[in-house]
Amino acid sequence: MVSANQEMVVYCFDTLVTHYNGEQAPLPAFEDGQHPLFVTWKKAINGGEPRLRGCIGTLEARGLISGLKDYALTSALRDRRFPPVQAKELPYLECTVSILTEYETALNYLDWEVCSSLFFILQIGKHGLIIEFTDPDYNTRRSATYLPEVAAHEGWTKIEAIDSLMRKAGYNNVITESLRKRLRITKYQSTLCTMHYTEYITYVKTSRAQYPPINGVKPIH
Repeated sequence: MVSANQEMVVYCFDTLVTHYNGEQAPLPAFEDGQHPLFVTWKKAINGGEPRLRGCIGTLEARGLISGLKDYALTSALRDRRFPPVQAKELPYLECTVSILTEYETALNYLDWEVCSSLFFILQIGKHGLIIEFTDPDYNTRRSATYLPEVAAHEGWTKIEAIDSLMRKAGYNNVITESLRKRLRITKYQSTLCTMHYTEYITYVKTSRAQYPPINGVKPIH
């Protein structure tokens, strides 16, 4: 099984940095393969809690190299919830690559784990969720997903996470127990790797001996 690693996160930073410089990203230092994946950007200022800046990916298997390249840019520049990330924000960014694994159909909307006891201290979720259902008011199909770490990070109960997912899917009416029981739930797990921009710069300086200036960004020494 392929796990998310720092070379994948480096490649996401490389892709965004070279986008601002109008250059091509260096060849990645990991092997290609077909996997579902997500790229998440967060921004932290003055030591505060990192806040989401963009998160987009695919639940279908996708080539790692092309997928990470595409979603590194899409999540940073074209997540409709946020304005595009600007070059001057780079020093405050952290990037997380998630590789999704072990898809299973849940028996019901409670048949999943927020986080296992082994990971509780780190607040790493065990299961991510995909919900699918028919909106009874409009007779339309709705769906949404949360990555494994979301429910754990928010401190939600299972019902709170499910209800939040239904809202994310666009359902705005009263959520009933009957509707929850009609949800189709797919649970999955993931491996993830997170790196801050300063760690990225250190990695690049160590592995490549030099690094070009980034347009619109003051150098970090």
